[in-house]
Amino acid sequence: MSQDLKDKAIAYLRHLENREWAEAQAMCTEETTVWHNDGKGDSTIQENIAGMAAQIEPIESMRYDITRQFSQPDEVLQQHVVNVVMKAGARFRVDAAVYFRFEGGRITRIEEYAGLPGEDAA
Repeated sequence: MSQDLKDKAIAYLRHLENREWAEAQAMCTEETTVWHNDGKGDSTIQENIAGMAAQIEPIESMRYDITRQFSQPDEVLQQHVVNVVMKAGARFRVDAAVYFRFEGGRITRIEEYAGLPGEDAA
């Protein structure tokens, strides 16, 4: 079961990479909450995905490269790097740690601790 949840956490991120907003949201419950370390508090999954969709236009591509994952029943904690390529050519990376809580195989809580974007050396 823990590998299944790890795979679901990755599948959620792959939907975000591919701008598959409805598919990502379908992996969550209607009551899913999302928290980021930006000081704004919790948001609904609907608000979170709408915010991502609204900011995606200048982005050519983004890729979540998973560094490590840990799981226990109904929880996945992972560390990843978000590699972003802007349409204007800039590249940067964001180091993050994300906690996913699941109930009945669906995401009910996401907590993301992200660093400041850094320039990609590539």
